[in-house]
Amino acid sequence: MKSFLIIGLGSFGHHLCKSLARYKCELMIADKSSENLEDLLSYAVSAKVGDCTNPEVLKSFGIPEFDACFVCVGDNFQESLEITSLLKELGAKKVLSKADEDVQAKFLLRNGADQVIYPELSAAEQIAVSESSDNIFNCVNLTDEHKIFEIAVLPSWIGKNMIELKIRPKYNLSVLAIRRGGELMVLPSPDTRFEQNDHLMILGRIGDIEKVT
Repeated sequence: MKSFLIIGLGSFGHHLCKSLARYKCELMIADKSSENLEDLLSYAVSAKVGDCTNPEVLKSFGIPEFDACFVCVGDNFQESLEITSLLKELGAKKVLSKADEDVQAKFLLRNGADQVIYPELSAAEQIAVSESSDNIFNCVNLTDEHKIFEIAVLPSWIGKNMIELKIRPKYNLSVLAIRRGGELMVLPSPDTRFEQNDHLMILGRIGDIEKVT
């Protein structure tokens, strides 16, 4: 079981806490306001109220024991910077800090963040991709270039399989799954024929997916 520390229980911190709890992770949550912690007490092993820019407060958490520490402070970027830096000084194995823009990310990385999280940017990109095309229903970012798209099967693909369509060599795309009715066919055989109303989970670059949608 992995153990995590979440500092800052605003909107993103709340969602992160509940999501990690669903995966049976051991959580400590911390915020300077007790009100932000009240509805999350059942999800965490421990909850702390205090100023996490104070080194003595953070020391009392046992920072090196956590697999990763999340800095989700959203209303005060200076506090986020200070907490990120202190966590690394206190021996944090991994620090993931929330940012709202690129300039914040640069400072966070310079101050010890191992990874920067852009929750609003990620959500905006997913909405932009899905809403800009009638044929794309969802999008998951893997890297800046590679994404997983959920698309409706193209009319010209119905009745054909991946071998006949040469999806990988011709389009530089990989079909990871087919959603057919209530069934999800993971890693379908290359000779599986597509049917009308199929949704395909495809891995590829945005430029390549745009060519077929």
